[in-house]
Amino acid sequence: MTDPGQSPDRRPASPAPIPLLRIARLRTRRRLARLAAALRTRPARLLLPVLAALLAVPLLTAAHQTRPAPYGDRLVAPEGPRPAPDPAVRIRGAQIQAYDTHSGRTRWTYTRTGHTPLTVHAVPGHLFALWSDGLVTDTVRGDGHAVRWHRAIPAFDGRPAGVLQPLDPAAEMLAVLTPHHIAAYRTVDGDLRWVLPAKPGCRFVPARTARRGHVLLVAQPCGGAAAWTEQIVPVDALGRMAPGRNPLGNGRTAHDQDRGTPDPGGRRESAPGPRD
Repeated sequence: MTDPGQSPDRRPASPAPIPLLRIARLRTRRRLARLAAALRTRPARLLLPVLAALLAVPLLTAAHQTRPAPYGDRLVAPEGPRPAPDPAVRIRGAQIQAYDTHSGRTRWTYTRTGHTPLTVHAVPGHLFALWSDGLVTDTVRGDGHAVRWHRAIPAFDGRPAGVLQPLDPAAEMLAVLTPHHIAAYRTVDGDLRWVLPAKPGCRFVPARTARRGHVLLVAQPCGGAAAWTEQIVPVDALGRMAPGRNPLGNGRTAHDQDRGTPDPGGRRESAPGPRD
């Protein structure tokens, strides 16, 4: 029989199809259930630490890559072979630029976030730079792949002239001059070797220096009737020159050897072992 209110040729409506999203959810639940059952076995439990470590590697790598560089350093060097000779160096705006003297091609650049270079001093293998925040850096001059060390100048007055002064022909020692003191650093590792304060009532003038052989003469004007000999300070790699001085050695100590600190020639040596 047909319903009186329904035409004879009309069929009952079929049930609505299950939405595709519901089907996907059901399949996902089944897969998760099978995975949970598999992980309840002992071999699978042993694999859990390995899987966790593998999942953590990309996260650790990403965190390392997004970590800001110390001191805001940014060294950029184009890809390709690098010539052996040390490049020439100049300041261009907020960056230090090393370039080939023959082709003019940029070898590498060095910038620091928020700071500008005030002056640079290049010697074989080293590029010393003084920055606007009073930081002194030493960069590998050949390819600019690393900054060897950073040293802050206390009470820097912002005047860069004459501040950076190598103390020997091989530039194994670098003097940093300020009005209040002269500090000498071993260039291979930035180790502070000696500090010479200005005489009370006097000030060093980094812009007024002269060289006589291996000796650096630094002006130290004083008020009053001070003799002119007291207003010129001679220093070398071992400190202030004076009769009968007992200078501090600048070579590597036993502690340096224990740490494996490079010698002034750049060779890294470990502490000698016991003799047979």
